[in-house]
Amino acid sequence: MAKTYIDTVKYLVYANVDIGGLVEKPDVVGAIFGQTEGLLGDELDLRDLQKNGRIGRIEVDLNGKEGRTIGIIKIPSSLDMVETCIIAAALETVDRVGPCEANIKIGKVEDTRNVKRKVLVDRAKGLLKTLINTELPESKEISEMVRDEVKTAEIVEYGYERLPAGPNVDKMNEVMLVEGRADVINLLKNDITNAVAIGGAKVPPTIVKLSKEKEITVFLDGDRGGDIILNELIQGGVEIDFIARAPTGKEVEELTRKEIIKCVRGRMPFEQETEGQNKREDRDARIKRKFDRAERREYNDIQDAIATEKITEKVAEIQPIIHEKMQEAKTLQVDKSTLIKELEELNNTLRARFYNSGYERVKEIAVRDVIKALEETRDVSAIVFDGIITQRLVDLAAHRGVKLLVGIKIGNVNKTPEGIEIITKSR
Repeated sequence: MAKTYIDTVKYLVYANVDIGGLVEKPDVVGAIFGQTEGLLGDELDLRDLQKNGRIGRIEVDLNGKEGRTIGIIKIPSSLDMVETCIIAAALETVDRVGPCEANIKIGKVEDTRNVKRKVLVDRAKGLLKTLINTELPESKEISEMVRDEVKTAEIVEYGYERLPAGPNVDKMNEVMLVEGRADVINLLKNDITNAVAIGGAKVPPTIVKLSKEKEITVFLDGDRGGDIILNELIQGGVEIDFIARAPTGKEVEELTRKEIIKCVRGRMPFEQETEGQNKREDRDARIKRKFDRAERREYNDIQDAIATEKITEKVAEIQPIIHEKMQEAKTLQVDKSTLIKELEELNNTLRARFYNSGYERVKEIAVRDVIKALEETRDVSAIVFDGIITQRLVDLAAHRGVKLLVGIKIGNVNKTPEGIEIITKSR
């Protein structure tokens, strides 16, 4: 998910979580969004509130021990006191994280302004002492500070969605798309004034329209979230010309001037970046073409044999080839009922199995390691696992070329990418 920013934090919700299994932070966040969706109506929907900057990023701190996971959840809020307490109460309705039972209890709802007042007084004392005991900064340092502040102040709102942007988006023929407001600010500080923030996972119509009029460079973070944003842009109809990426593990908002210049200079044409994906072919179509070619060759060989009065010898020669092709096709065919049986074997084990393009088992791992293993494993065509199929897993599996997902049940999956089939125990 893209970074979500909140201008004013009035309250901070603290919740204690106890989960009957080992899970990861994204699993907890996904469960909160999924199980509170529609619970409080449209005006208090967590996804919309976060997208609009009324609720900040959900922070989760977990510790796994002896088969259980305990931790603390923090949610910053700029809502009023009543609405914040309603959101807090909604967290306690979450009773499962993935396949595991969960218990969430609100510890406290803290008014951050009281905390800030105490910190403010203490900090003011320290600043006064520092001011008295130290010299003023040099004129060069003051100039740099003023210059950075002026550049930051240049940020504007672009389009009817009021997207954070640099002041020269309309004036320049090239536009750079980034994830969020902090990315735009960092680029402004480094003299790049034609950047626009996407502002979330859903592609705004303004971005689509802009891509049809300008040369578009997408500047992505150096993590898996960058790939997800790129897929959303492609599926949303954005016409991309170039792709630039931050170094692995870094985000655009934290890059230095030298790193930004290096990344932009090293950008790649969109067609070259996605060439590997475009070359993927549907497995069934590939088998059909294989047989079509074999049948044409065999037909031509038989005609040649008739012409030379050697039909008997030719048929005997072709027969092993036909048999070989049929055996090869049989090894490639997928009997879905077989994978359902595999799922029965995995029931209540919290294990997962990976299968290659020949549908041979290549790996068996714990369910909690599926996301990490899928990112590191090549040639995975099917996954069977004792767990819940989530939107996050579906998106990653489609990106990695997986054709078939088989799980216990399907969670909050709003969109199924083309080329992937989902089977659950109930189907």
